[in-house]
Amino acid sequence: MNDLKIKQLFDYDSWTYTYLLWDEGTKNSIIIDPVFEQSDRDLSVIKKLGLNLLYIFETHVHADHITGASNLKEKTRAKICYGSKTGVDGADIFFEDGYKLNLDNHEIFVIHTPGHTSGCVCYYVKGYIFTGDTLFIEGTGRTDFQEGSSNDIYDSVKNKIFKYPDETIVYPCHNYKGFLSSTIGYEKKFNPNVGNNISKKEFLENERKKNRPYPKKFDTAVPANLKCGKT
Repeated sequence: MNDLKIKQLFDYDSWTYTYLLWDEGTKNSIIIDPVFEQSDRDLSVIKKLGLNLLYIFETHVHADHITGASNLKEKTRAKICYGSKTGVDGADIFFEDGYKLNLDNHEIFVIHTPGHTSGCVCYYVKGYIFTGDTLFIEGTGRTDFQEGSSNDIYDSVKNKIFKYPDETIVYPCHNYKGFLSSTIGYEKKFNPNVGNNISKKEFLENERKKNRPYPKKFDTAVPANLKCGKT
């Protein structure tokens, strides 16, 4: 019996998905990519469900919103966790590639997936993968700032994320079309950026042609997030 529960939460301003994971038996929990403005909502959900928040996971240093990590830590004493290549100040745990953390009986694997930023990570647990801004539903994260690399993000998706079984459920950090989740098999077949029929040469050329707007919160979000959300 799978007693791991997952709740998907949404921030309308930044189109960010936050994920709450918990063991139904012990009520120990993890939150992934919280948004500062939604801290009260997240704390309310945690209290309503009777959860004990142990860890705050970040997939990367966000540019479109300020993380709620430090705010949640102050209220719950949960430990803030980032990938070891992010360069943030103030986190409690820095995950190396391949690190395994146990939430009771649930093994959570840390996967370094540079490309959107140099410090991006994904988290895999029991048939679910939380892909941050590396792999989207029918898309991939932009690679034109924060030490981004089109070459790296292609390799991260193809060589790391796509190695998981086709039935693995994909939970991204954002979606701008109303989709909630996907699967590895679906993305391999239909992702227009990095699907099975897209070569690295094609991907790199397509990325070079893209003209993306400057993130509206970049100048405030990134400095704050390098300090775990302390403004």
